[in-house]
Amino acid sequence: MSSNKTWTDVLMPQLAESLVSATIGKWLKKPGDKVEQYEPICEVITDKVNAELPSTLDGVMGEILAQEGETIDVGAVICRIGVEGAELNEAATAPQPEAPASSSSPGSADVSQRSRYSPAVQTLAAEHGLNLNAIQGTGLGGRITRKDVLNYIANGGAAAASIGMQQASQTAPAAPAAPTPQPSYNQAPPQQTIPVIPPAPGAAEPVRNTGIHLSDTPKIPTIEVEGGQSEHYIDITPVRNTIATRMRQSVSEIPHGWMMIEVDVTNLVQLRNKLKNDFKAKEGVNLTYLAFMIKAVVNAIKDYPIMNSVWAVDKIIVKRDINISLAVGTEDSVLTPVIKKADQKNIAGLAREVEELARKTREGKLKLDDMQGGTFTVNNTGSFGSILSQPIINYPQAAILTFESIVKRPVVINDMIGVRSMANICLSLDHRILDGVICGRFMQRVKDNIEGYSLDTQVY
Repeated sequence: MSSNKTWTDVLMPQLAESLVSATIGKWLKKPGDKVEQYEPICEVITDKVNAELPSTLDGVMGEILAQEGETIDVGAVICRIGVEGAELNEAATAPQPEAPASSSSPGSADVSQRSRYSPAVQTLAAEHGLNLNAIQGTGLGGRITRKDVLNYIANGGAAAASIGMQQASQTAPAAPAAPTPQPSYNQAPPQQTIPVIPPAPGAAEPVRNTGIHLSDTPKIPTIEVEGGQSEHYIDITPVRNTIATRMRQSVSEIPHGWMMIEVDVTNLVQLRNKLKNDFKAKEGVNLTYLAFMIKAVVNAIKDYPIMNSVWAVDKIIVKRDINISLAVGTEDSVLTPVIKKADQKNIAGLAREVEELARKTREGKLKLDDMQGGTFTVNNTGSFGSILSQPIINYPQAAILTFESIVKRPVVINDMIGVRSMANICLSLDHRILDGVICGRFMQRVKDNIEGYSLDTQVY
C-alpha cells in the first residue's frame, strides 16, 4: 500500500521568532493512522508554553523519527506523512504560487519553505475556510506569514472562499438584526452610561481580591518520598528551566530598584460592589479589581511612556503599544500572558481579557502569541493575602508593578480616624532606565487614578 504513496517530511516549525528547539511531549497519532490537514499530530513543549502541532496536509501517519521527551532543533524532521502519489503529482503540475513545495521535492530557493505553515497561519486559514495554496507567501523561502493571510482576507479572499458556506447559511439571520447591540471592548464613547443598581445597605462583601490566579487556594504539587528515601528528584521542565534562566538573567543584568506606595481603594470597592452583579449577568465574566487596576496603570504609562521601555545597551527603546503582561500563577509555574494594546481597551474590555487569559491558562490552551510582546508587567500577589512584596522584573522590560491585598485599616483623614479599604502597590524598576523621580511621579499618578474612581465611573 505504501508503493502508491509519496512520503513527505514534517519539520519542527519555528513557533516563535526566538525559538531554536522544542521538545516532543506526546504523539497524538501512531504510524498508520489517518491524518487530516490542521489535525494535531503531536504536543510540543517549548520554553514558553505547550502547543499542539497540526498537520499541513491530508494523508497517513508514517515513520516517527522524534521520540517523546526528545528535544528537536527547528527545521529537523520529526515524522513523515504519506500522501497519495497521484494527488501529490497533480499538485506538483500546478502553477508555482499554487503548489506548496515539500522539503523532499526539488524546487526553486524562493519557495523552499512554501509548505511550512505556522500554527497561527493554520488557525486563521481554518477559521476563514481558506485554501493556503491560493495565498502568495512573502516570508523567507516563500513561506506564508500571518500578515499574508490577513492581507488575503482584507482583499476579499475569505469572501470568495466561502461562497458555498454562504449558500448553506442563507436562512440564518444577519448579524445586524440582533435585538440588543453587543458592548464594544475597545474604547467606547465617554457619554455612554449603564444603568446599575446600588448594593443593598449592609450587603458589603469582604474586600479580599481573588485576582486572576487559577483558584482561591492554588493546589500545591504533591511530592511523595518512596520507601526509606530521604530525597525526591523532580525533573526540570522546559518551562521551569526558562523561568530559572530569565530570573537569573533579570537579577544579574538589571540593577533593581524598589518602591512602594499606599492607596485608598474605598471608592473602588464600593464601585465594584455596585457593578459586579449586573456586569456578571450581562457579560458572563467577573468584574475583578484587577481590571480597574490595569486601567489605572495604563493611563499612568500614557503620561510617563518611559515606563514602557527596554534597555538596548547604547539606547533605550520606548515601546509605542502598551501590552500588559499578567503574572499568572499555576500549580507548578508562573506564566505571563499578554493583553495586547491595553491602552485601546476600556475597563469592560480589560475584564474580558483577564477572564479569557485566566481560562486559557487554566485549560492549558495558551498559544505562543498569547505570551509574546509584553512591555510592562502587572502582578496581583494580593490574591494570596500578601501585603508587601518585591517582584523581580520580567526581563527585558523596565518595570513590574504588584498589587497587594485590600484590607481595612484605621487611617487619619483631616485629623480624624476613619476605617478605609487600603492596599499597597509595589514597583520594581530597572535603574539603568528609570530613576526615583520619574517612578515616584508614575506611582503617584497610578494612586491618583485609582483613588479617582467613583460611583459614577463607567466601565464601557
